[in-house]
Amino acid sequence: MMRSSNASLQPRLLSRIAWLLWTIVVVLLLAFCFFASSFCITLLLAGFLAILVDPIVTRFERWHIPRTLSAGVIVIAGMLLLCFLTYASYNRISGLVDAMPQYAERIRDAIRPFSQKIARVQETAGSFNPEPSSPKKVAEVKIKEPPSWPSYIIRGVGPVWGAVIIIGVVPFLMFFNLTRKEHMNRRLTSTLGHIIDVPQFISRVTKMVRGFAVGNLLIGSGMAAVTVVVLLALKVQGAVILGIVSGFLNLIPFLGVILAVLVPIAAALLQFDTPGPFAVIVLTVLVLHIISANFLIPKIIGSRVSIGPVAATAGILFWGWLWGLMGILLAVPLTAFVKIVADSHPALIHISNLLAESPRPAPQPRIYPEQETVFKPPVFIRKRIPAKLKL
Repeated sequence: MMRSSNASLQPRLLSRIAWLLWTIVVVLLLAFCFFASSFCITLLLAGFLAILVDPIVTRFERWHIPRTLSAGVIVIAGMLLLCFLTYASYNRISGLVDAMPQYAERIRDAIRPFSQKIARVQETAGSFNPEPSSPKKVAEVKIKEPPSWPSYIIRGVGPVWGAVIIIGVVPFLMFFNLTRKEHMNRRLTSTLGHIIDVPQFISRVTKMVRGFAVGNLLIGSGMAAVTVVVLLALKVQGAVILGIVSGFLNLIPFLGVILAVLVPIAAALLQFDTPGPFAVIVLTVLVLHIISANFLIPKIIGSRVSIGPVAATAGILFWGWLWGLMGILLAVPLTAFVKIVADSHPALIHISNLLAESPRPAPQPRIYPEQETVFKPPVFIRKRIPAKLKL
């Protein structure tokens, strides 16, 4: 009797131990991603970019161009393009800073009527409820706290020197990822081949990353083209650059629509006095955002990453909390990557179904004669359980 009771308690004990181990691993992984965010973001960006440009390197390799040479040329060309864009953006930003007094004056003139009305209302309210005169006034000390939004934007990247280090290290990691592709594939196969199907896993991750990038490029290009046409029709100065920037900013979740409105509105402040052009710009950006968020992104990108809209929203909130703006930008592919990892092992099918748009039927639990559901730990945990405690 004692032996049968001990035998029935062993599966429950193993189940609790396995879940406790998984909880500890997840907590440690989250703590590492939070405190070593710069390291994690650098690796992710390097891998993301390497997956995107790998077809070009492979094509050059078919033309009998050494892989090392083609990867070096592509990395150097990308760095030169980034330097050119930085230089052009610096000139634009310098011009914007020089025009800031004019913007401030126009904004002051626009809100002056509202400020005067608010002041009158305050004076009227004060006449009805006069403040009791205090015999002694105490000097107030006001502490001005810095705004929290800059710290949110740079969360995960760190201060300026951290961003510079990331920008400097990413090209080198990207180069090594491209040149050592086959070596890394063999390492993954030898390490994880007994747990998951490594070639299928790599293929799914590659298709997901490229599908996400191509889908965003198509949608952003369409919104940029429409915005450029509208700004040209309104005769806004710098309509082409402003329209392209506004169209691609509209892809950013949550904050994108605000930034996409502010960019052309800021340029239009120096040209227009009537509210008509501003209304047209705001309506154009809002309509494009609604169409892309409700129709284009689920159709083009959602089908490529294979995650549901609720999972994508939750992923944006989670990764945004973890890594700030960089987490928001990478939230969808990271959430899709978690789903691919969950798809690779039957024990994680419930996590996969939580993230999937179309859940798969879960396997039926194994029922023993005692009619007790037994949890089977994953393979890599079962192999480490002593033989006396095995099922």
